[in-house]
Amino acid sequence: MSRRPDSRDMHARAFAPASVGNIGVGFDVLGHVIDGPRDIAHVRRISAPDVHIESIGGAVEGADRLPLHAPDNTAGRALQSLRAALSLPFGFALTLEKGIPLGSGLGGSAASCVAALVAANALLDAPLSREALYPFALDGESVASGARHGDNVAPMLLGGVTLSTADRLIALDVPDWLFAVVVHPDQVLETRRSRAVLEDPYALHDVVTHSTHLALFLTGLQRGDRELIRAGLHDVLVEPRRAPLIPGFAAVKAAALANGALGASISGGGPSVFAWFDSREAAERAAPAMRAGFTDAGIEAQAYVSPVAGPRADLLDGDVA
Repeated sequence: MSRRPDSRDMHARAFAPASVGNIGVGFDVLGHVIDGPRDIAHVRRISAPDVHIESIGGAVEGADRLPLHAPDNTAGRALQSLRAALSLPFGFALTLEKGIPLGSGLGGSAASCVAALVAANALLDAPLSREALYPFALDGESVASGARHGDNVAPMLLGGVTLSTADRLIALDVPDWLFAVVVHPDQVLETRRSRAVLEDPYALHDVVTHSTHLALFLTGLQRGDRELIRAGLHDVLVEPRRAPLIPGFAAVKAAALANGALGASISGGGPSVFAWFDSREAAERAAPAMRAGFTDAGIEAQAYVSPVAGPRADLLDGDVA
């Protein structure tokens, strides 16, 4: 039986994929991951009982301006929370490689903390389940958004589509014919700003309508019913208030629906836009038209096509040294 290496030699790398928070009708409780941009965390187990962020890099503009002070960084805070909860006698040194654009509505702040947790978990003497990592991911995510919501971190931990609450995460059934197009414009929309427009109360009629859509949507997923998904994928609460913050949004959504989308809305806090389709072929046909909704407005954009049942965060190369 091989012995565990000395703590100074133990390290692991993990990635976490981008995500679509809310999925329109599930504000703060629904989300799914996509096979596209990702963040990577390299974690070393160190003897000092602390968390150190050594560097943050990657191709993403502004990544080098993210805080290195652990309590102010989503990944750093998540690892601190893990250490404190388990009373670990050792600590972690962390390097982040950002691949998800900042302020994109693609879950970049969540991806950093989930990737770090998955890597650090592999270095524990007794690794935890994905469900057990959830509260630490919520602690990390709260640094960026000011709230503990799991619509991004939950699908990153489990893959596919998830329903998340304050204390649990649930993987939902996803038909294998469901595909998403996610279009990211060259814009930045801070999460706190996009949440600020939601502060005023909503009319009861709108809340009931939204609840009806959510029920139809969840039933459609469970049954694999295209028409129920289509009937439910309408956000009457959040989208109308956030849409004015995203130049080009109306054109992108219109292009998606004109090309057969089951529904389309804002990804997370925006400015990215997503649409669901009932085949890869339909999604790939629609992607250029959706992208043109932004580019015709003079805004560069990137389109991603992915199964809705996207990959969960995981170790890179499948090894721990």
